[in-house]
Amino acid sequence: MIKPTAFDKALKSIENISLARVAGRLVRANGLLLESLGCQLVIGQRCQIEGSGGELIDAQAVGFDRDITYLMPFKQPQGLMAGARVFPAEKNSEMLIGDGWLGRVINGVGEPIDGRGKLEGDTVLQQQLPQIHPLTRKAVDSPLDVGVKTINGLLTIGKGQRVGLMAGSGVGKSVLLGMITRSTSADVVVVGLIGERGREVKEFIENSLQAAGMAKSVVVAAPADESPLMRIKATELCHAIASYYRDRGKDVLLLVDSLTRYAMAQREIALSLGEPPATKGYPPSAFGIIPTLVETAGNAQGEGTMTAIYTVLAEGDDQQDPIVDCARAVLDGHIVLSRHLAESGHYPAIDIGQSISRCMSQVTDKSHQQAARGLKQMYADYMAIKPLLPLGGYVAGVDAGADRAVRLFPAVESFLRQQVDECCTLESCISDLATLAKA
Repeated sequence: MIKPTAFDKALKSIENISLARVAGRLVRANGLLLESLGCQLVIGQRCQIEGSGGELIDAQAVGFDRDITYLMPFKQPQGLMAGARVFPAEKNSEMLIGDGWLGRVINGVGEPIDGRGKLEGDTVLQQQLPQIHPLTRKAVDSPLDVGVKTINGLLTIGKGQRVGLMAGSGVGKSVLLGMITRSTSADVVVVGLIGERGREVKEFIENSLQAAGMAKSVVVAAPADESPLMRIKATELCHAIASYYRDRGKDVLLLVDSLTRYAMAQREIALSLGEPPATKGYPPSAFGIIPTLVETAGNAQGEGTMTAIYTVLAEGDDQQDPIVDCARAVLDGHIVLSRHLAESGHYPAIDIGQSISRCMSQVTDKSHQQAARGLKQMYADYMAIKPLLPLGGYVAGVDAGADRAVRLFPAVESFLRQQVDECCTLESCISDLATLAKA
């Protein structure tokens, strides 16, 4: 048998060399929406657009109309020109994930932005939203300690629960998330800072997470100046990362700030594609992606758990805002922050009357539930007669329940208040609540 020479090998390798690279051309730029002709792209497929200086701009196909393919860049494009070549990507780049991601800050496409070099990993990260079959979901049957008295005691969250943190702007959502992040008993924390102010990224890392919290966290940041596509990708990447650690048997806490910015990013893309607005300017697809996203969180088969907390911006403090209403319908509970409480210096400004945890009965015992209901009743009784107190309209001895509410309200209010740097374990919360119920 004649052994092939190096020349024969070189000739054979020529067959695998592509002599021409398929390329389309850019024909229109309308805001962030770009139109191309001449190359076939599957929706969701990535491509690269050649800029005026020869640089390549990453984009993704988001729609089509006959021969025209609509593209959306991941970052603010520079150097676009008519006729620029569009190169389709044969496959999306793979991301390798591992424990080396803990303590890192990345953007929506998995690029590190903390200046600490390349991300290390040994497992390919599934970039699509993970799907969980409803019959294989593990039940929510154990509580998660978040270190906040009001939540631990009255709105207990279970491992695998999905909760909405709903409030208007400037009421303390991000501060409360920071308290939860520092104090939680979860093994891994995945934080998504989606569409918020750019300065909050560093502040959240240094002030809220701090060194101890950052060591077990992965932060995915897509500030408000990022493209809507990057904000959507960052939100979905958070869920993919959290699912990876859950499937490895970890107790994972996913924090997304905010779900509203995710829906707003989808609104920008959908309106650019010509989808008609439905409610308050939101197209139907903006409401359709919320349950799709939320259903990827929660428990799956295996020992790991994945708890998710989403902040939801109630525009104008309207709790009937369409995004708030949609999120409330698909989540396993909601925590409402009150501007009135915040203005009176009551922090965290949790309105216990409007808030509920739908899984609390599954993760707490009967005595805990009775004590929580009793405190809520006392708080409601006091709020009902509070306007009468300055006017002298309240007469002691007429209603025993009202008398008890007035007598114990200072202790109840003290239980509901908490300093930003204070941590209260689940056991101590239950003990304080039981003591208050017996008073």
